[in-house]
Amino acid sequence: MKRYLSLAYKALRRVWVVLDNKFDNVWCRWVFARENVRHGSFHTCGIPFVSVARGGECMLGDGLRLNNGLKGNPIGRTQPCILFVDGGARLSIGRNVGLSSTALIAHFSICIEDDVKLGGGVCVYDTDFHSLDPRIRRDPSADRADRVGKEVVIGRNAFVGAHSTILKGVRIGADSIVGACSVVTKDIPPGEIWAGNPAKFIRRIEG
Repeated sequence: MKRYLSLAYKALRRVWVVLDNKFDNVWCRWVFARENVRHGSFHTCGIPFVSVARGGECMLGDGLRLNNGLKGNPIGRTQPCILFVDGGARLSIGRNVGLSSTALIAHFSICIEDDVKLGGGVCVYDTDFHSLDPRIRRDPSADRADRVGKEVVIGRNAFVGAHSTILKGVRIGADSIVGACSVVTKDIPPGEIWAGNPAKFIRRIEG
């Protein structure tokens, strides 16, 4: 009897997941339209948080996959994917990119190339958000005006491990890997593995 109950529960859960995912994709399409996001085909589990300010630009390539929150990728530190684009900033995502509970915060420019995978809880910031001068930080307007930002580029087929943070001005080369929980503060050449805080070279990828 327990076996039959278990099978029935799993069957009903499967039906619910399929219906829920269909709803997620329809709702996400509305969210993209509301925020003037240019996008190709996509699949989402859960609903991302999307905010594109006036004058900002967000472009998403075909084959985008979004895992949002506990439902999308239950590996801890879960949240919806966050796509935030400030006024005058640009967020560009290529084809066949996978995001899991990922925060992409573009105050200047973030470019994610084709076939990139960003693991659960990865954060990408192209700005310091605040002035480095403590006197300027006392004035909110001056603080915002004095922030430093530089473009972030994550190259084709790169993989960034879960809970890593990519900081402003960083370029990650094609096919490279960033180990989980790393903080990347400088460029990573193509075809290399880096890890740590701050991230350091581990070895070349053979192949």
